[in-house]
Amino acid sequence: MDKYTGMAEFWVAIAFVVFLVILLWYRVPKLVAKSLDDRAQAIRKELDEARRLREEAQALLADYQKRHRNVGQEADAIVDLARREAEAFAHETRVSLKESLERRTKMAEEKIGRAETQAVDEVRASAIDVAVAAAEKILREKMAGAGGASLVDQSIRDLKGRLN
Repeated sequence: MDKYTGMAEFWVAIAFVVFLVILLWYRVPKLVAKSLDDRAQAIRKELDEARRLREEAQALLADYQKRHRNVGQEADAIVDLARREAEAFAHETRVSLKESLERRTKMAEEKIGRAETQAVDEVRASAIDVAVAAAEKILREKMAGAGGASLVDQSIRDLKGRLN
């Protein structure tokens, strides 16, 4: 068996050498190296693309964070503007209400003054009417008879003298 064992090893060694020669003849190591280089190049490209995408994502994140801060500032500005406008509107409303109340008060006072003047005029007219009625009554009572006719004649003569 030793003889066959040594022979088997010899043929295995020869087959191995032939296999290596065939591999070298067909340039398999170069093909393997080229394949590995191509694979390494593809991996490098993927890593570069991943880095580029990561940088873009970071830039987008920074942009969105900046926009978020700006939106917060804009919201604060809008709230501040609305507050100032509300205060101005409230002030204008108070001033307008005050002016309106002053106008209405003045108009009411003028109306009251006109009503007082009218009431005084009506009282005077009534007093005059009462005085004329009382004078007429007194004159009728005193003018009854002959004394009244002589007084009317005397008044007509006095009137002619005053008109000339």
